[in-house]
Amino acid sequence: MLTTHESTPTKWIENLALEELRMEESGVVNFNDHLNPSFFLEESSINLMEDIKQEVDFFVSKFNDYRDNQGSQIKFFKISNTINDFMLFRNSLRLVFARKNINLITIGFLSSTGQIFGPRINEQSAVTDAPHELKAKVGAYNKIIWEFVGEEIDIKALVRHYLTEFIRSSAR
Repeated sequence: MLTTHESTPTKWIENLALEELRMEESGVVNFNDHLNPSFFLEESSINLMEDIKQEVDFFVSKFNDYRDNQGSQIKFFKISNTINDFMLFRNSLRLVFARKNINLITIGFLSSTGQIFGPRINEQSAVTDAPHELKAKVGAYNKIIWEFVGEEIDIKALVRHYLTEFIRSSAR
């Protein structure tokens, strides 16, 4: 699993070549950008959200195909004026995925009353009054690692957990 969540493993070298071409055209030289973790955090958070969004969209489509009932369909919405935040809606419950900062992504339920709460983590956990937070950690060589409560995340497990909790919580 790529921890930087790049769509292709060669993206960084392609970007480096394009930057050099722009540098030659403009005469502006940036020698230290690769040492700034903010650049990598920004790129990683956008890529992570895109990866989660693609995975969610795939499984929401599958669920909707099996349900084939317009009243129980999950609706997928992009959130305007954001880079790639999105939410799911079903039976007055929303599941919101939001990039709050370059190193913070939140995932939480929003009820029709405006109450925000975090989904359960396991059988013993209670619903919390705050969304869950995915936090980025900058490692050696500006390697970005995304964690939830101190553990590295796995996108497939994350999507499966939140979609299952959302579908079960929004069932009539």
